[in-house]
Amino acid sequence: MRLPSDHADRMRRTRLSLDGLSLGDAFGERFFLPPALAESLVEKRVLPAPPWHYTDDTVMALSIVETLEIHGAIDQETLAERFSRKYRADPGRGYGGMAHRILREIGKGSPWRGVSHAVFGGMGSMGNGGAMRAAPIGGYFSDDLETASREARRSAEVTHGHPEGQAGAAAVAVAAARASEGPSDPMEILQAAVAFTPDGETRAGISRALRLPFGSPVRTAVSALGNGSRVISQDTVPFALWCAARHLAHFEDALWATVSGFGDRDTTCAIVGGIVSLAVGRDALPSEWLASRESLTTLAEGAG
Repeated sequence: MRLPSDHADRMRRTRLSLDGLSLGDAFGERFFLPPALAESLVEKRVLPAPPWHYTDDTVMALSIVETLEIHGAIDQETLAERFSRKYRADPGRGYGGMAHRILREIGKGSPWRGVSHAVFGGMGSMGNGGAMRAAPIGGYFSDDLETASREARRSAEVTHGHPEGQAGAAAVAVAAARASEGPSDPMEILQAAVAFTPDGETRAGISRALRLPFGSPVRTAVSALGNGSRVISQDTVPFALWCAARHLAHFEDALWATVSGFGDRDTTCAIVGGIVSLAVGRDALPSEWLASRESLTTLAEGAG
């Protein structure tokens, strides 16, 4: 496939989203603490001590960024190979149990499509892993929401055969794309996500988020939308998109609000960081946070 003439500009947005995603991921991961301690630190906005190590959320997002760099689209064979290679290099990044199984099988030479669609009794995974890594796709395809949705679903299918797992990726990519274009009203990112997400529970949850006022307490949003505790798309994506829209102009406020919902906090924060970074721009990413997060270059250099 021939790369678009503005490929370099697209990749700048893609890498910006990756930076925001990885900051959110590493930030949220540091709050997996005893509940009382985590709640106290979040309430007081006490930054975690460095270094902040990122998880599989960032590792898999980096594979997406590399695939877009090479192809200007989601080539599923390339993506599967990069997912598998990075997993073999560092399997201790916090991958879920099913991800371990899928990536090990791909690494043994099993076709990704068969493995992805065979798990959970042939239903495929509806987990939030496809969504957690999808925001950079929205950065690349910010000018075309339909393509952002389609390419995100293709990226998720490599590991998530269930339609809900793919729907979550579509919603996040579309929200990120819309955020990158500077919406006049933050509700537009939720509206766009609903418009370009396939029917199902994830889309229904985002519709509920549209009806939830931004002035609502985070705990109310958690009760209505989930917080990722079930580690599935429909329990994760609606809350993350609501948090991102609620604080679309303020990166740090967005992440503090998101982590206060607890649940799958590295993943919800990764999704929010990947979206909001595109709205605020690179200069708004806090330098102290970037200095605390482990470098992305080490992993990139080993990518091949």
